[in-house]
Amino acid sequence: MSKVYKLAIIGCGGIANGKHLPSLKKLDNVEIVAFCDIVEHRAFEAAGLYGAEGAKVYTDYKELLTDPTIEIVHVCTPNDSHADISIAALEAGKHVMSEKPMAKTAHDAQRMVDAARRSGKKLTVGYNNRFRPDSQHLKKLCAAGELGDIYYAKAHAIRRRAVPTWGVFLDEEKQGGGPLIDIGTHALDLTLWMLDNYKPKVVLGTSYHKLSQRENAANAWGPWDPAKFTVEDSAFGMIVMENGATIVLESSWALNTLEVDEAKCTLSGTEGGADMKNGLRINGENHSRLYTTEIDLKAGGVAFYDGKTESDADLEMRMWLKAIDEDTDPVVTPEQAFVVSQILEAIYESSKTGKAVYL
Repeated sequence: MSKVYKLAIIGCGGIANGKHLPSLKKLDNVEIVAFCDIVEHRAFEAAGLYGAEGAKVYTDYKELLTDPTIEIVHVCTPNDSHADISIAALEAGKHVMSEKPMAKTAHDAQRMVDAARRSGKKLTVGYNNRFRPDSQHLKKLCAAGELGDIYYAKAHAIRRRAVPTWGVFLDEEKQGGGPLIDIGTHALDLTLWMLDNYKPKVVLGTSYHKLSQRENAANAWGPWDPAKFTVEDSAFGMIVMENGATIVLESSWALNTLEVDEAKCTLSGTEGGADMKNGLRINGENHSRLYTTEIDLKAGGVAFYDGKTESDADLEMRMWLKAIDEDTDPVVTPEQAFVVSQILEAIYESSKTGKAVYL
């Protein structure tokens, strides 16, 4: 890659500093030239750590988007602003990576898909769990047909007590929901990608506020404030696809369980099965005997795409820039991310109405 792209970050909080900026800084074909945050000192701090010489700082993303030299924009803001900022950036002629979930609502996600098509610019969503070594290897097996027809799957996003108490995670107005839209979205994206199936037919869902109102609760990040906990603490869904395949999605920030798994899936196909619960395990039947194989992901393996060993975040950013540079589809397409948002919204709707939602 000979071209060096000028990139801007909108939203300089935890996900920008924890994932996007450190990985982008390692790439030699990117200059991070603009930083925007409604809290100005956060933008200045990020610019000081990761910015190119002369990087600019903004508090208004609309002003940032008027800079014609910026070619790529990463949107790292709360869920309710993903759509408006991404659409404005696409219409300003920028390629866009939005953090997950794609948008707060399926309607907004569709608006983003439409804007990308109108503009001719690339749009992707930050589903970084696709880039883990176990995910990459399992995707290879699925794509090669080694599990056969995958007709049953489970998407796991369960924490025992790990409610995020900072930022706006507990604010339904800003986020659109709790663990379902926060971590369930990763597990669902991963599962749909493994099945390569984006045609849901009907969704049945439930959500709960069973533990959210407890005072002084045990929690990885300290007790939450029940008065501010306006989103669900758990949500579950069953999705039946057009081809008859069934997906069960489980998500929770706080649940009385010892079965803790996050951004993982279990797959059952006609020729074999797989799960990510204890490393990557493949199971099946061979010559009238059952077998279980544990995949050693540390021995002699290379990254899924082109042989480099790197973190999932590093690979995510590198493959995104490669898609722009080579004018190919990003690994996470906007159409795929839209289906994730569509299913999540259907689970919430089904939970409220007590009825199945047909898509």
